[in-house]
Amino acid sequence: MALSANLFLRQTQSLVMTPQLMQSIQLLQMTHFELNQFIALEVEKNPLLEFANDGETGDEYTAGDDERFSHSTEDAGADDGTDNREDALSSDWYDYGGSASTSRLNDELDANYTNVFPDDGAPQRLDAPELVSQWKSMPGSGEGADYDLDDFVAGQVSLRDHLAQQIPFVLPDMADRLIAQNFVDQLDDCGYLQADIVEAGERLGTSLAQAERVLATLQSLDPPGVFARSPAECLAIQLRQKDRYDPAMQAMVENLELLASRDFATLKRLCGVDEEDLLDMLGEIRQLNPKPGSGFGAGVSEAIMPDVVVRASSDGGWRVELNPDALPRVLVNQSYFSQVTKNGEDHAFLSDCLQSANWLTRSLDQRAKTIMKVASEIVRQQDAFLLHGVDYLRPLNLKTVAEAIKMHESTVSRVTSNKYMLTPRGLFELKYFFTVSISAVAGGDSHSAEAVRHKIRALILEESPEAVLSDGDIVDMLKKGGVDLARRTVAKYREAMNIASSVQRRREKRALAKVAGS
Repeated sequence: MALSANLFLRQTQSLVMTPQLMQSIQLLQMTHFELNQFIALEVEKNPLLEFANDGETGDEYTAGDDERFSHSTEDAGADDGTDNREDALSSDWYDYGGSASTSRLNDELDANYTNVFPDDGAPQRLDAPELVSQWKSMPGSGEGADYDLDDFVAGQVSLRDHLAQQIPFVLPDMADRLIAQNFVDQLDDCGYLQADIVEAGERLGTSLAQAERVLATLQSLDPPGVFARSPAECLAIQLRQKDRYDPAMQAMVENLELLASRDFATLKRLCGVDEEDLLDMLGEIRQLNPKPGSGFGAGVSEAIMPDVVVRASSDGGWRVELNPDALPRVLVNQSYFSQVTKNGEDHAFLSDCLQSANWLTRSLDQRAKTIMKVASEIVRQQDAFLLHGVDYLRPLNLKTVAEAIKMHESTVSRVTSNKYMLTPRGLFELKYFFTVSISAVAGGDSHSAEAVRHKIRALILEESPEAVLSDGDIVDMLKKGGVDLARRTVAKYREAMNIASSVQRRREKRALAKVAGS
């Protein structure tokens, strides 16, 4: 068979991942904060994009009403008849700082607006524009868009700032303060010292005795237990400050692993106390703080803004809406494009900018509609949960939602990542509604894994000290409720919820019952 080069003409269809298509996919999985940052960068480099005012946005997008959603419109920059208003609001009429406007008003209206009673005791006008702008931003002033409650919240004091205010009073020597500052820099968020004393002394060129003396002084600061190097030392510091670090308490603190495993019999033998004294010691341990630095903010906590809001409608169903505060408000200024390109200036550059701006607005519109479709389907699937609670949460996966709205599973996965829904039951991430299916007894309806975990937790909370439920007992009770679950699965769910075993719970419940009875 002879080999030769030939030319063929063939037509094929394929999906090419263009930069614009990749941008649309990335917009789906962006959070509200990330989306605002991305749009701010686009507005900064694209002269045709601009943020819309509150009055320029459309109605909120609701389920089954796609026509009302108009957070970005292509004809937003069209002529709206504001040319006469610009002349009416000229600077000649509203020049507050000069006297030309006053004289013009006097000539036009045949009136004199000067103050003819300067000494009547009236308050003088304060020429402070910054005060006026502050007043406009207050509630009820008509300019509430600039008002932010976070501006009036006091800043959080960090643990290091709190300690820095106390160190000069307990360490007057400058060399000791330098050592103390080095120790402060090596504290973790819980207030524990993550440093080796010997190594720190060698690095700072000081003796081990001086480093230990400085550390002992720092351990007396507020909050109690700070600068400890282990949980046992943290509790010991707090007990010393309360004058309760006796030999029995020392033995308990040195054997915290026995306390964690509820081995009270061994603790009684090591501490040399009876059961009543041991219960008193346990009560004192519970009053201590094993993480003294946790009360200080390590950073600013941001409130979660829901992307979707679900409300009960008058017809007995649910009204699903996109949160208008989470929708990006961006417009395309086509009037500026027409004005500049009319003169033939930078036509190619502005054409690219217009194409990019239109693509961005369409991508944002498609993102909102996709979120709306996914959220509406989730609400439809989890209607029983919204009505009756977590016990009625249905098993749901991405494939079910994707097939219902005729989209790919990857698209649904991107939409549900880091998106939140505000419901009458509370605020939930969209991923919360997707749970594993657990089979039912006798071929009934399957159960959600989250609902089963809730039932296990409820059964354990209702148990009495005399009848603590084992994992096998929980399996039997779940089967009576129609849930077919293996014992090892119950143990896995219990451990995931940080619930101790039946033996440990029996010891703890009996101890708490004796403390309550005494």
